Amino acid sequence: MEARPTPASDLVPAQALPAQALPAQALPESALPEPRPRRTGYRRLPVQQRREQLIAVALELFASRPPEEVSLDDVAEAAGASRPLVYRYFAGGKQQLYEAALRTAAEELTSRFAVPLAGTPSEQLSAVLDGYFAFVAEHDAGYSALLRGGSVVETARTSAIVDDVRRAALQRTLRHLGVREAGPRLTLLVRSWIAVVEGASLSWLDEGRALPVAELRDWLVDQFTAMAAATALHDPQTARVLAGVLALEGPGAPRAARLREVLEPGQVLEPGQVLEPGQVVEPGQVVEPRQAVEPGQVLGPR
Repeated sequence: MEARPTPASDLVPAQALPAQALPAQALPESALPEPRPRRTGYRRLPVQQRREQLIAVALELFASRPPEEVSLDDVAEAAGASRPLVYRYFAGGKQQLYEAALRTAAEELTSRFAVPLAGTPSEQLSAVLDGYFAFVAEHDAGYSALLRGGSVVETARTSAIVDDVRRAALQRTLRHLGVREAGPRLTLLVRSWIAVVEGASLSWLDEGRALPVAELRDWLVDQFTAMAAATALHDPQTARVLAGVLALEGPGAPRAARLREVLEPGQVLEPGQVLEPGQVVEPGQVVEPRQAVEPGQVLGPR
């Protein structure tokens, strides 16, 4: 039986056929269909682990951008999750997620207030400030937005979280100074110094971290010492605390020596020191016979 010729109408030019109808070797590479990207499914995580992951991702985003510039979609994308999934864990939306991230950051910052056991008081304070500035550097934009206020996500709850960190800093500093119950002037001193640290941190960030952090740290330690010396002139409790700190620094400590130079022509006397009759403390100053000196008392020329 003879084969029937194929009618001309049944013949289709090769270029008119769909690409998949031709052998691959017959097609130029540019004509091959591009493979469709495979959609990756969400990786299932235990509830607590997923919640911690979302907070960690949000914290990283809030640290690099002001909170109002971060959306839930940004968080979902960075976490490899869906927007509904984020809402499942944080029904209050972005505000609830921000507060959770802020609380986590506050706990981390508070943990860096731990005072090392070794070293002089100034060395211990320097170590705490090193940890503080490491945190500031890691959370640049978020730290600035948080302390400056005025953010659209700022609420009474977020302010309370920040106040808790300041309160912890106050308590840790007083404990570091060996103070159980601080009077109003000593409390004012420490609170004021904490405000100086915060202001210096913001200025450091604004100026592009131009000042080496070690120099800024040492300046803040000296700031505390100078502020304590000024407060000691008006408050016996602060005077006693300062005298104790200087004693722990040691007579040859550079910072203690500089402080004594700054306090000239006054003289910081050791607790319980008794002056001999007619002893000249400073040029032109003569004290009364057997005058007892209170701990930390600063004497100046008459």
